[in-house]
Amino acid sequence: MGNQRKIEIMDTTLRDGEQTSGVSFLPSEKLQIAKLLLEELNVDRIEVASAKVSDGEMEGVKKITQWAKDKGFLDRVEVLGFVDTPASVDWIVAAGGRVMNLLTKGSMNHLVHQLRKTPEQHFEDIHRSVLYARSKGITVNVYLEDWSNGMRNSMEYTMDLIGMLAKLNVRRVMLPDTLGLLSPKEVSHFIKLITSEFQDTHFDFHAHNDYDLSVSNVLEAIFSGISGIHTTVNGLGERAGNAPLESVIAVIKDFTDFKSNVREHKIFRVSKLVEQFSGQHIPANKPVVGENVFTQTAGIHADGDNKKNLYFNDLMPERFGRQRKYALGKTSGKANILKNLQELGISLEQEDLAKVTQRIIELGDKKERVTTEDLPYIISDVLQHTSITQHIHIASYNLSHSKGLRPSAQVKLQVYGESYEESASGDGQFDAFMKAIKKIYKSLNKELPKLVNYQVSIPPGGKTDAFVETIITWEMGRIFKTKGLDPDQTVAALKATEKMLNIIEQLADSKPSFKATAHKNLEKISDYGNENRITAG
Repeated sequence: MGNQRKIEIMDTTLRDGEQTSGVSFLPSEKLQIAKLLLEELNVDRIEVASAKVSDGEMEGVKKITQWAKDKGFLDRVEVLGFVDTPASVDWIVAAGGRVMNLLTKGSMNHLVHQLRKTPEQHFEDIHRSVLYARSKGITVNVYLEDWSNGMRNSMEYTMDLIGMLAKLNVRRVMLPDTLGLLSPKEVSHFIKLITSEFQDTHFDFHAHNDYDLSVSNVLEAIFSGISGIHTTVNGLGERAGNAPLESVIAVIKDFTDFKSNVREHKIFRVSKLVEQFSGQHIPANKPVVGENVFTQTAGIHADGDNKKNLYFNDLMPERFGRQRKYALGKTSGKANILKNLQELGISLEQEDLAKVTQRIIELGDKKERVTTEDLPYIISDVLQHTSITQHIHIASYNLSHSKGLRPSAQVKLQVYGESYEESASGDGQFDAFMKAIKKIYKSLNKELPKLVNYQVSIPPGGKTDAFVETIITWEMGRIFKTKGLDPDQTVAALKATEKMLNIIEQLADSKPSFKATAHKNLEKISDYGNENRITAG
């Protein structure tokens, strides 16, 4: 291991990553990301800004350089500069920087049509910028903008530029696939040409992802002799983005004999912070950092993992500060549920496990999102539900809540197969619902228990689509509780109430049966017709 060649990682999330459409980091956010990149992740270098962009950019760079100077990291903080002696160099010096990444033209196409200069003129301007930077104590690395097109279409010019920079002894020459147009085969061919001819020069490769080839191109660059790789956290960057740090680090470790200094187990934490600050949501299926990439959905996979980790690969989630999960849904089956129960320290009898499995399958068929955190609520709901004899059902309901109008409820209740319908208004939807139920029960000469407490909870970290558990405490001779589970808080309360209605029927064993009372009152209702607005089914 000690003889492994190291690949240097320069992360440009704060410069090139900020060119993502709609992304602009605040100076304080830039500082927090810089700290995490250098201290937590331990990347070798970071590129934090472009010179002369704005006062806000100056403020952000100053915050980072002041912190980096105190920590001894200043040589690891880089700023993009331009061939505009002395403007960029003076800006970087004023910002407290010590390293400039000088942007030059790596193709004749850019040189002729953008700068309208000859190679000799451009080389002289570069030479002047490098010497001026050194006179100010600034270390210089050099970008060859549009290098990939230069190698394709004007190789002689591009190789002459590299030769001139090698003679100038710049610290690094950086080769960007600016438009993300190279294939892995071309990357390998061009970089082998350059590294074999200029063996004493440090070369970086900067990949873009327009063809979704950035990580493949990085791998080829490493095999072809490159010394450094540029990345961004979560693959941020212009158009389709840059080579994502998280994937690059994984492939270096798993597919090469090289190493990097990056601490893998810190990657996910940094990724989530950058997601928050950038406002750019990480796709659920994004390798390494996506929400779903360490989640097994199919029950057969969980079963194989239970037996001999048959569906594991080298991308173990623990490497990146994550954990493997087993999805709960219509394809999960008992094996997935068992894995989740093990994580929660819960053990169920086979009969109860089958009931819980069936309930999760039903929820999956309805496209409900079920998480591990929901599982205890689902278990509690299923076990309570199956222990209660179901004679009373809420057949249908209509709840309304409008600004300026009192909430109202229309309810149809089935009692031993007979239907009763009532409506009411109240201080809230549930209050209106309960008043409608009370009307029905009053007509049946039945009492309802007193509502003692009403508690709503969601799983820790639950989102807006999480299941809501409503627990209602009732008093009717004794205290008892019922639970309802649903993504909608009010519906969860209705389910808890339905359980209550069936429980009090079971509690009435020593009194005249509710069924007999219901039929007796049904005869009265038939005599009264629609007078009491109760309908016999």
